[in-house]
Amino acid sequence: MREQPPTPSHSSAPKGTSAANGLTYKDAGVDIDAGEALVKAIAPLAKATARRGADAALGGFGGLFDIKALGMTDPILVSGTDGVGTKLEIALAAGLHDFIGQDLVAMCVNDVLAQGAEPLFFLDYFACGKLDLDVATAVISGIASACKEAGCALIGGETAEMPGMYPDGKYDLAGFTVGAVERADVLPKLSAIRPGDVLVALPSSGPHSNGYSLIRKVVALTGLAWDAPCPFSPGQSLGAALLTPTRLYPRLALPAIKAGLVKGFAHITGGGLTDNIPRMLPDHLVPVLDWQAWTPPPVFQWLQEQGGIAADEMARTFNCGIGLVACVSPEQVPDLLQLWLEMGEEPVVIGEVRAA
Repeated sequence: MREQPPTPSHSSAPKGTSAANGLTYKDAGVDIDAGEALVKAIAPLAKATARRGADAALGGFGGLFDIKALGMTDPILVSGTDGVGTKLEIALAAGLHDFIGQDLVAMCVNDVLAQGAEPLFFLDYFACGKLDLDVATAVISGIASACKEAGCALIGGETAEMPGMYPDGKYDLAGFTVGAVERADVLPKLSAIRPGDVLVALPSSGPHSNGYSLIRKVVALTGLAWDAPCPFSPGQSLGAALLTPTRLYPRLALPAIKAGLVKGFAHITGGGLTDNIPRMLPDHLVPVLDWQAWTPPPVFQWLQEQGGIAADEMARTFNCGIGLVACVSPEQVPDLLQLWLEMGEEPVVIGEVRAA
C-alpha cells in the first residue's frame, strides 16, 4: 500500500552525526515528501473507483474487500497479474503517460473475464529510480479511470522509489486484480463445447500491449521519430498512435456471461490468435478461422509491410485486430450479435470449432 511514513519516536541522531549535517533518505535518492504528495494527489482518484464491497480508501497495510457484499451464493475468486511490457519504452520516449495505466488495468481484468469473473478490485505497483510527481500522477490517474470503467475498485498499490535500480526518468508498472464468479458459471465450459460451435469476436483498438519489442524494431528500421506524423493514422504522431490503449471488455463481456450466451472467452494477448483461442477449448477440438472475415486496423498492415513480417509471425505475435473471442452455440449467435450491436459494437463471426 501507499502508506504514510512512520513518525520517529524521538529525534536523536546516530552517534557521530547531528540532525543538522547527518545523511537523510533524500540524500540517498528517496524523497519521502514526494511520496506523500503522490498519495494526496491520487487519493481522490482511488475514492472515485469505490464499488459495492470496497470503499477504495488508501493508507492501510492492506486493501479490504467484503466478498459477502456481492450477494453471490457460491463464489470462486479469480486472480490475474500483468504488466504492459516494452510499450512503456514508447510512452517514456514520447513523453506520453496519460493512457498507459489503462493498458495495465485492461491486461489484468480482461484475463479474469476469460474465466467468467467480474473484476472486483485492483492494485498497482509503480517502480522508478526517481519519483516524478507529474508522471506518476498521470499514470495512476489512468489506472484509476480504467478501474472505474471496468467496475473494479482501486484499493491499494505501491510506489517504489529505488535509485540505482532504475535510471532517472524510467519507471515500470505491474498490476494485480481479483474477480469473482459463481462456481456454476466458471468459464470455459469445456464439457459443453462441441464441434460446430461458433467463434464470435470483438475488435481490438490496435496492438493493445503485445508485440511491442517487434514494433519498436520495425520503427527503428523506418528511422521515424516518435513525434513524426503517423503513416497509418492521419492527425496523430507515430508515438501517440502506437500508444492507443488496450480495450477494456468487462462492460461488454459480463452481460453476455450473465445471459448464458457464451461457453468460453479468449483474451487475445501474447501469442496472438493462434495461441490464445485454443486455451478455451478442450484438447480434442481446434479453432478454424476465416481470416477474410475481418479487416485488421491499418497499423497491422503498416507493421507487416515495413518489417517484412510473415503472415504466420503476425498471427502469433499480434491480435491482428481481434481483442476478445467468444465460443458460442450456433443457435445463440444471433442473440449475442444483437446484444453487442445494441451496445454500439461491431462483433464479427471469425470461425468455428472443429474436431482436431
